[in-house]
Amino acid sequence: MEQEILISRLEELNAIGIALSSERDIYRLLETILIAAKRIANADAGTLYLLDPERQLLNFEIVRTDSLGIAMGGATGQPIQFPPIPLIDPEGNPNNSMVVAYTVLHDKAVNIADAYAAEGFDFSGTKSFDKKTGYRSTSFLAVPMKNHENETIGVLQLINALDRQSGAITTFPEADQRMLESLASQAAIALTNRCLIQQLERLFESLVTLINTAIDDKSPYTGEHCKRVPALTMLLAEAVNRTGGGPLKGFVMSEKDRYELKIAGMLHDCGKITTPVHVVDKATKLHTLFDRIHLIDTRFEVLKRDAEIAMLRALLEAGEDTDAPARIRAAFAARIRQLDADREFLRYSNIGSEKMAEADRTRVRDIAAYPWRNEAGELADFLNADELENLTIPFGTLTQSERQVINHHIDVTIKMLEALPWPGHLKNVPEYAGGHHERMDGKGYPKGLKREQMSVQARVMGIADIFEALTAKDRPYKRGKTLTESLSILGKFKLGGHIDPDLFDVFVRNKVYLSYAEQFLDPEQIDSVDESQIPGYAP
Repeated sequence: MEQEILISRLEELNAIGIALSSERDIYRLLETILIAAKRIANADAGTLYLLDPERQLLNFEIVRTDSLGIAMGGATGQPIQFPPIPLIDPEGNPNNSMVVAYTVLHDKAVNIADAYAAEGFDFSGTKSFDKKTGYRSTSFLAVPMKNHENETIGVLQLINALDRQSGAITTFPEADQRMLESLASQAAIALTNRCLIQQLERLFESLVTLINTAIDDKSPYTGEHCKRVPALTMLLAEAVNRTGGGPLKGFVMSEKDRYELKIAGMLHDCGKITTPVHVVDKATKLHTLFDRIHLIDTRFEVLKRDAEIAMLRALLEAGEDTDAPARIRAAFAARIRQLDADREFLRYSNIGSEKMAEADRTRVRDIAAYPWRNEAGELADFLNADELENLTIPFGTLTQSERQVINHHIDVTIKMLEALPWPGHLKNVPEYAGGHHERMDGKGYPKGLKREQMSVQARVMGIADIFEALTAKDRPYKRGKTLTESLSILGKFKLGGHIDPDLFDVFVRNKVYLSYAEQFLDPEQIDSVDESQIPGYAP
């Protein structure tokens, strides 16, 4: 019979070890450890302490007393009010009077048959607790939790072993002590591993954030983009996850799936770290290392001086013609007005807009043909070919070649992410992050994928990236659009095969746009949306 009990408990210990290795949440892991220890030793109460090595304290993490219905710490939500146990007393001496402190200081288990009869330890706190609650703390077993480097990281303490048949309070037998020491070792290793994994995850996320900070800091006009897109991505993904019907009802995310998508969202523009600053930070059409509109201003001053010189020469040559001076001065004044108007027009054109009218582009070309003498004294066109190309950009501030440079960031993003040795639970990060510029009709980039070739997560990120750009209030060539304006454009994108139609309907139906707006948009952008007027929306 004893052999069968031993085998059963060994099997239980093995099962507990497997459970400990698979638990990801620290608080649930701590609870699992203490509950398993109580079950193996059949103890009524127990406490798990974790060591703070810097402050030399043992902190209460989990407290359980079954007969009193006490459950504190961990995932219970009930805070533990007990102060930490110091390893060193106020005089600087080892705190050998406290059982759990003694266990750490001497690296050994302590097994006490009756706290009220034990010598050498201070049980005044225990006795005070018993007096208040009517409890009788009798047998104690404290075991150090030592990790794979043989470092003590905490203490498991059990109180009041119960006879498995009678239920009476008894002592902790030596076999239970050895079993608990084995469990404490497994628990310490599992806990250390989980803490190390969490530290590595925090380090990894911090490095990702560091990259994003560097990218956003390249340009004040796209700042926070790398934060807003992941946030909106997760809002839409969670809305899809809650969808109980329709074509997306099969989409379900686990915690691992959420973390994978979160990381992909954070890295979706990591390739921009290689994009030249003068392209990322191109606030105006003529901006490179500086805004070249000032050079053109200087040329206008040259033309105005040339006009003034021509006027003065004409006056000298007028001779006895008394009507000539008035005509000459009027022509000069008209020329100056024209030059001033042209200069202001080029300044306006330099700012960039969402759409430049063809008539305005033609006017720029006309101004470009004005003759002037350059710094070499040679007769030349007023605007050179590069300036003309930039000032006639129809949308935004980037030329076609500069757009290709910007678009190249997604190729770099995919190349960078595919080069990393992703663990299994993050293996889809390159695909999710690399697909946010693809289109459902296959006309996107860089791979020209169609809807059926893309994951739901990549399609979600595509909508998030577009909506963030539409509503962004930090672009130099446009104001942040209102919700109604943005949803109208997004709806047209749905009809045009640009974005996923089902995801767009979830985006509107679940008011994901409003949740995002409340976090990131200015109040004047959050207008009243009439969803019935959104193009392509299917309620």
